[in-house]
Amino acid sequence: MQITNWISNNYIEIFGAVTGILYVFLEIRQNIWLWPVGIATSAVYIWIFFTSKFYADMSLQGYYLVISVLGWYWWLHGAGHRAQGTEQGKEKGRDKNKSESESESESERLRVTRLELRTGIILAFVFSILILVIFLVLDRLTDSPVPGWDSFITSLSIIATWMLARKIYEHWYLWLIVNAVSAILFFSRGLYPTFILYVVYGIMSFSGLRVWKKDIVSK
Repeated sequence: MQITNWISNNYIEIFGAVTGILYVFLEIRQNIWLWPVGIATSAVYIWIFFTSKFYADMSLQGYYLVISVLGWYWWLHGAGHRAQGTEQGKEKGRDKNKSESESESESERLRVTRLELRTGIILAFVFSILILVIFLVLDRLTDSPVPGWDSFITSLSIIATWMLARKIYEHWYLWLIVNAVSAILFFSRGLYPTFILYVVYGIMSFSGLRVWKKDIVSK
Protein backbone atom coordinates (compact mmCIF):
# COMPACT_ATOMS: atom_id res chain seq x y z
CA MET A 1 0.00 0.00 0.00
CA GLN A 2 2.84 2.40 0.82
CA ILE A 3 4.41 1.77 -2.57
CA THR A 4 1.09 2.42 -4.28
CA ASN A 5 0.65 5.66 -2.37
CA TRP A 6 4.19 6.74 -3.18
CA ILE A 7 3.65 6.08 -6.90
CA SER A 8 0.35 7.98 -6.88
CA ASN A 9 2.04 10.93 -5.19
CA ASN A 10 5.04 10.96 -7.52
CA TYR A 11 3.64 9.78 -10.85
CA ILE A 12 4.60 13.01 -12.64
CA GLU A 13 8.21 12.71 -11.53
CA ILE A 14 8.27 9.01 -12.42
CA PHE A 15 6.93 9.80 -15.90
CA GLY A 16 9.62 12.45 -16.34
CA ALA A 17 12.30 9.99 -15.24
CA VAL A 18 11.12 7.35 -17.73
CA THR A 19 10.99 9.76 -20.67
CA GLY A 20 14.35 11.15 -19.59
CA ILE A 21 15.95 7.72 -19.81
CA LEU A 22 14.34 7.19 -23.22
CA TYR A 23 15.76 10.56 -24.28
CA VAL A 24 19.35 9.56 -23.46
CA PHE A 25 18.90 6.18 -25.15
CA LEU A 26 17.81 7.94 -28.34
CA GLU A 27 20.66 10.43 -27.92
CA ILE A 28 23.21 7.61 -27.84
CA ARG A 29 21.66 6.12 -30.98
CA GLN A 30 21.62 9.57 -32.64
CA ASN A 31 17.93 9.07 -33.28
CA ILE A 32 16.09 12.22 -34.34
CA TRP A 33 13.15 11.30 -32.08
CA LEU A 34 15.21 12.31 -29.06
CA TRP A 35 14.10 15.90 -29.64
CA PRO A 36 10.29 15.45 -29.31
CA VAL A 37 10.90 13.14 -26.33
CA GLY A 38 13.13 15.82 -24.85
CA ILE A 39 10.37 18.40 -25.27
CA ALA A 40 7.95 16.18 -23.30
CA THR A 41 10.56 15.54 -20.58
CA SER A 42 11.35 19.23 -20.22
CA ALA A 43 7.69 20.15 -19.90
CA VAL A 44 7.31 17.70 -17.01
CA TYR A 45 10.44 18.86 -15.22
CA ILE A 46 9.49 22.52 -15.39
CA TRP A 47 6.75 21.63 -12.92
CA ILE A 48 8.90 19.27 -10.82
CA PHE A 49 11.72 21.76 -10.36
CA PHE A 50 9.31 24.61 -9.67
CA THR A 51 7.67 22.73 -6.80
CA SER A 52 11.11 21.70 -5.48
CA LYS A 53 12.46 25.28 -5.65
CA PHE A 54 15.20 24.42 -8.13
CA TYR A 55 14.54 27.61 -10.03
CA ALA A 56 17.65 27.58 -12.21
CA ASP A 57 16.93 23.99 -13.26
CA MET A 58 13.33 24.99 -13.98
CA SER A 59 14.55 27.79 -16.25
CA LEU A 60 16.97 25.34 -17.83
CA GLN A 61 14.04 23.18 -18.92
CA GLY A 62 12.60 26.18 -20.74
CA TYR A 63 15.93 26.53 -22.53
CA TYR A 64 15.76 22.82 -23.37
CA LEU A 65 12.40 23.37 -25.05
CA VAL A 66 13.90 26.03 -27.31
CA ILE A 67 17.15 24.18 -28.07
CA SER A 68 15.18 21.00 -28.78
CA VAL A 69 13.41 22.75 -31.65
CA LEU A 70 16.73 24.09 -32.96
CA GLY A 71 18.45 20.74 -32.49
CA TRP A 72 15.68 18.99 -34.36
CA TYR A 73 16.19 21.37 -37.28
CA TRP A 74 20.02 21.22 -37.18
CA TRP A 75 20.09 17.43 -37.08
CA LEU A 76 17.87 17.35 -40.17
CA HIS A 77 19.53 20.12 -42.18
CA GLY A 78 23.17 20.05 -41.13
CA ALA A 79 23.42 23.21 -38.97
CA GLY A 80 24.98 25.15 -41.82
CA HIS A 81 27.97 22.90 -42.46
CA ARG A 82 28.61 19.51 -43.97
CA ALA A 83 31.08 16.82 -43.09
CA GLN A 84 34.05 16.49 -45.41
CA GLY A 85 37.26 14.46 -45.45
CA THR A 86 36.43 10.93 -44.39
CA GLU A 87 32.83 11.43 -45.41
CA GLN A 88 33.97 11.91 -48.97
CA GLY A 89 35.68 8.53 -48.86
CA LYS A 90 32.49 6.91 -47.61
CA GLU A 91 30.56 8.55 -50.43
CA LYS A 92 32.66 6.73 -53.03
CA GLY A 93 31.77 3.35 -51.61
CA ARG A 94 28.04 3.89 -51.68
CA ASP A 95 25.74 2.21 -54.10
CA LYS A 96 26.17 3.82 -57.51
CA ASN A 97 22.48 3.37 -58.20
CA LYS A 98 21.53 5.66 -55.32
CA SER A 99 19.81 8.73 -56.64
CA GLU A 100 21.54 12.10 -56.57
CA SER A 101 18.81 13.61 -54.39
CA GLU A 102 19.21 10.88 -51.78
CA SER A 103 22.98 11.35 -51.69
CA GLU A 104 22.61 15.08 -51.25
CA SER A 105 20.09 14.63 -48.45
CA GLU A 106 22.41 12.22 -46.64
CA SER A 107 25.40 14.57 -46.92
CA GLU A 108 23.42 17.41 -45.44
CA ARG A 109 22.72 15.51 -42.23
CA LEU A 110 24.71 16.75 -39.25
CA ARG A 111 27.71 14.57 -38.39
CA VAL A 112 29.58 13.94 -35.15
CA THR A 113 32.68 16.16 -34.89
CA ARG A 114 35.32 17.03 -32.28
CA LEU A 115 35.34 20.27 -30.32
CA GLU A 116 37.53 22.91 -31.94
CA LEU A 117 39.86 24.99 -29.75
CA ARG A 118 38.25 28.30 -30.70
CA THR A 119 34.78 27.00 -29.97
CA GLY A 120 35.96 25.55 -26.65
CA ILE A 121 37.39 28.89 -25.54
CA ILE A 122 34.16 30.68 -26.44
CA LEU A 123 32.08 28.10 -24.57
CA ALA A 124 34.32 28.35 -21.50
CA PHE A 125 33.83 32.11 -21.49
CA VAL A 126 30.06 31.76 -21.89
CA PHE A 127 30.01 29.22 -19.04
CA SER A 128 31.85 31.64 -16.73
CA ILE A 129 29.36 34.40 -17.44
CA LEU A 130 26.36 32.11 -17.07
CA ILE A 131 27.37 30.66 -13.72
CA LEU A 132 28.06 34.11 -12.28
CA VAL A 133 24.79 35.63 -13.48
CA ILE A 134 22.65 32.65 -12.49
CA PHE A 135 24.25 32.46 -9.05
CA LEU A 136 23.62 36.14 -8.35
CA VAL A 137 19.99 35.83 -9.44
CA LEU A 138 19.36 32.71 -7.32
CA ASP A 139 21.24 33.99 -4.30
CA ARG A 140 19.60 37.41 -4.19
CA LEU A 141 16.18 36.98 -5.75
CA THR A 142 15.03 33.46 -4.83
CA ASP A 143 14.85 31.10 -1.87
CA SER A 144 16.93 28.43 -3.60
CA PRO A 145 18.63 26.25 -0.93
CA VAL A 146 21.66 25.56 -3.13
CA PRO A 147 22.28 28.54 -5.43
CA GLY A 148 25.92 27.63 -6.09
CA TRP A 149 25.36 24.04 -7.16
CA ASP A 150 22.14 24.90 -8.96
CA SER A 151 23.88 27.57 -11.02
CA PHE A 152 26.79 25.23 -11.79
CA ILE A 153 24.53 22.43 -13.03
CA THR A 154 22.39 24.81 -15.05
CA SER A 155 25.30 26.61 -16.72
CA LEU A 156 27.14 23.43 -17.66
CA SER A 157 23.92 21.84 -18.93
CA ILE A 158 23.26 24.82 -21.19
CA ILE A 159 26.68 24.40 -22.78
CA ALA A 160 26.35 20.61 -23.06
CA THR A 161 22.91 20.81 -24.69
CA TRP A 162 24.11 23.30 -27.29
CA MET A 163 27.03 20.98 -28.07
CA LEU A 164 24.59 18.07 -28.38
CA ALA A 165 22.46 20.05 -30.83
CA ARG A 166 25.61 20.59 -32.93
CA LYS A 167 26.68 16.93 -32.47
CA ILE A 168 29.99 17.80 -30.80
CA TYR A 169 31.44 14.63 -29.30
CA GLU A 170 32.87 16.16 -26.12
CA HIS A 171 29.43 17.10 -24.81
CA TRP A 172 29.34 13.63 -23.21
CA TYR A 173 32.17 14.59 -20.84
CA LEU A 174 30.13 17.55 -19.62
CA TRP A 175 27.13 15.28 -19.02
CA LEU A 176 29.27 13.00 -16.85
CA ILE A 177 30.02 15.96 -14.56
CA VAL A 178 26.44 17.25 -14.59
CA ASN A 179 24.97 13.84 -13.86
CA ALA A 180 27.30 13.12 -10.94
CA VAL A 181 26.66 16.46 -9.24
CA SER A 182 22.93 16.34 -9.96
CA ALA A 183 22.52 12.83 -8.55
CA ILE A 184 24.03 13.87 -5.23
CA LEU A 185 22.03 17.08 -5.11
CA PHE A 186 18.65 15.55 -5.93
CA PHE A 187 19.19 12.70 -3.46
CA SER A 188 19.82 15.24 -0.73
CA ARG A 189 16.52 16.94 -1.61
CA GLY A 190 14.50 13.72 -1.54
CA LEU A 191 13.83 13.58 -5.29
CA TYR A 192 14.53 9.86 -5.47
CA PRO A 193 13.10 9.04 -8.94
CA THR A 194 15.11 11.96 -10.31
CA PHE A 195 18.18 10.74 -8.38
CA ILE A 196 17.83 7.33 -10.04
CA LEU A 197 17.33 9.06 -13.39
CA TYR A 198 20.64 10.91 -13.10
CA VAL A 199 22.49 7.79 -11.97
CA VAL A 200 21.21 6.07 -15.11
CA TYR A 201 22.15 9.15 -17.11
CA GLY A 202 25.70 8.87 -15.81
CA ILE A 203 26.00 5.20 -16.76
CA MET A 204 24.53 5.85 -20.20
CA SER A 205 26.94 8.74 -20.76
CA PHE A 206 29.84 6.27 -20.82
CA SER A 207 27.99 4.33 -23.49
CA GLY A 208 27.44 7.55 -25.42
CA LEU A 209 31.16 8.27 -25.42
CA ARG A 210 31.91 4.85 -26.84
CA VAL A 211 29.16 4.82 -29.50
CA TRP A 212 29.62 8.38 -30.75
CA LYS A 213 33.40 7.95 -31.04
CA LYS A 214 32.84 5.49 -33.89
CA ASP A 215 31.00 8.13 -35.92
CA ILE A 216 33.40 11.06 -35.57
CA VAL A 217 34.31 12.65 -38.91
CA SER A 218 36.82 15.35 -39.79
CA LYS A 219 35.67 18.77 -40.83
